[in-house]
Amino acid sequence: MTIQLYNTINQRKEVFTPVRQDEVSMYVCGPTVYNYVHIGNARPVVIFDTLYRLLQRHYPLVKYARNITDVDDKINAAAKANGESIRDLSQRFTTAFHEDMAQLNTLPPTLEPRATDNIDAMIEQIQALIERGHAYVAEGHVLFQVSTDPEYGKLSHRKLDDMIAGASERVEEASYKREPADFVLWKPSTDDLPGWDSPWGRGRPGWHIECSAMINRHLAPTIDIHGGGQDLIFPHHENEIAQGTCCHGGHEQFVRYWMHNGYLNIDGQKMSKSLGNFFTVRELLEQWPGEVIRYALLTAHYRKPLDWTGDLLASAKASLDRLYGALRDGPTEVDPSLTHPRLEELEAHLADDLATPQALSVLHALAGDINKTEGEPRLALQQVLRNAGNALGLLLQTADHWFKWQPAGTQSGPSAEEVEALIAERAAAKQARDFARADAIRAQLKNQGVTLQDSREGTRWTRD
Repeated sequence: MTIQLYNTINQRKEVFTPVRQDEVSMYVCGPTVYNYVHIGNARPVVIFDTLYRLLQRHYPLVKYARNITDVDDKINAAAKANGESIRDLSQRFTTAFHEDMAQLNTLPPTLEPRATDNIDAMIEQIQALIERGHAYVAEGHVLFQVSTDPEYGKLSHRKLDDMIAGASERVEEASYKREPADFVLWKPSTDDLPGWDSPWGRGRPGWHIECSAMINRHLAPTIDIHGGGQDLIFPHHENEIAQGTCCHGGHEQFVRYWMHNGYLNIDGQKMSKSLGNFFTVRELLEQWPGEVIRYALLTAHYRKPLDWTGDLLASAKASLDRLYGALRDGPTEVDPSLTHPRLEELEAHLADDLATPQALSVLHALAGDINKTEGEPRLALQQVLRNAGNALGLLLQTADHWFKWQPAGTQSGPSAEEVEALIAERAAAKQARDFARADAIRAQLKNQGVTLQDSREGTRWTRD
């Protein structure tokens, strides 16, 4: 099956052909670990996890690298404000990031290089840029001279003057710059800040050099896919291209396919702490299952804006309730050998630049087929739905487990143990022909938000 991906640099969908026939290399910009990640940070993680799953089904080897930025001025400021060490803060929030993303059913990447473990690679790349005439030393800083790269701006498709004007605070003005657009590769560190020895004195890397140096070290001079949010196109990814190509003399193509997901807005507005509409993934996980968050993030095409609302989450929960309802008493594991026209249809949607809304519609079509079918054909379709959900990182648990979910720390209903005890008591009452007591227990649980369903296999329960 042919995979097509939208390439930002060429502004069109293109047939995906990796550099190496049976191997794919992909790099996605990861978090700067100074706080819990917000829901906007989660969108690229889920999107590129879905792409990772697709590529793994079509290629024997997929190397997926997602970095951890653990040296940054935001980290320094947060550690100082919290009265803790920079190392402790960055490790704490790295662990939290892993925990939160696991709740969204994301697979761990093949590689997760940390900036602080790759300082030597960054210094080597900076030295190569100086030697090739693309960077210069000024007042303890090393800067990339943008005018030495004739192709600078090819990703964002804007003229240099327009990019400088549009970048505002992201383009740092400094007296030691030769030109306003030049950006920092290395900067000096005072004694109270993290620093490493270098040919230019004790200092630390600029943000942009991290990714291009780690790509070169851990993947290859030319990789297949580089992903991230739309906000990274300029200046971060534009600067990555400049560094990644110029350090090799401009002879190596840095990235073949650039992919960027659209912005996530909250109730039609840009997410902002000042507007009071800033949500971390951890906060949302207290109210919703992680799978609901993942489903909601897949409801819009990744290149389009996504409006994040309470209604979106409620709709995602209702959709998953319907899908899990169709999986009742069905297979609980994926069958990798299974083929089916519905699976081919879903795969075709995903291979068409990750058309996840259309792929989700295949799941619901399958649920509709299941609900109209009985016996062995029903079980066969349930297996198809289980496989289809897995392709999207969904429907990974049993239906019974799904319907017993309860928000963390909630006191709105009985615990699972209390429900099971009442079900046992009800069974005993029915055995003793005390049907009034059995009915009372059913009514009691219903008032507490728990619905009982009797079947030949026993009594199951769900939270309303």
